[in-house]
Amino acid sequence: MTAMMTRLAAAILSLCLCVTMAQAEMAAPADLQFDLVEGEKVRLADYRGKVVLVVNTASKCGYAPQFTQLQDLAERYAEKGLVVLTVPSNDFKQELSSAEEAKRYCAMTFGADLPMARITKVTGAQAHPFYSWLRESRGFEPSWNFNKVLLDRDGNVAATYRAPTKPLSDAMERAIEAALAAPAHG
Repeated sequence: MTAMMTRLAAAILSLCLCVTMAQAEMAAPADLQFDLVEGEKVRLADYRGKVVLVVNTASKCGYAPQFTQLQDLAERYAEKGLVVLTVPSNDFKQELSSAEEAKRYCAMTFGADLPMARITKVTGAQAHPFYSWLRESRGFEPSWNFNKVLLDRDGNVAATYRAPTKPLSDAMERAIEAALAAPAHG
């Protein structure tokens, strides 16, 4: 009986170590960066200590009204450390011709004044390194516009959401609040 208990304890410990190692490997590489519409570059490392919601967007998508809720989230949780980074993409053929035009359109139409990357590939072999990393490490690739990736204060993927999930849904707000309540470990 003792040998069986020892083997069981060893198996449980091994499983815990594997899960911990897998979680540690989930942190987004700190050197990944996005080129913002305004001409600046932002590295994910610049956001360490903050909770980041990365959303691939398209101005002419049927889900574009979600910009209003994204802006609401950003304003509601900014002081607690939430950043909402929008990443316009034309992968699904619903983005305007330039990032500047998309930024203006979203500000005028939805009141969105969020950090916005330049138009970016989010799927396939030419995807931005963040989305390539996400696909390789989590098996998550945007299947449409307005897929959402929540990163915790250490850059780990806390949750992913498909397009239909509204930013102000109970599930998303609970995940954001949990990520904001947790301290950074890195």
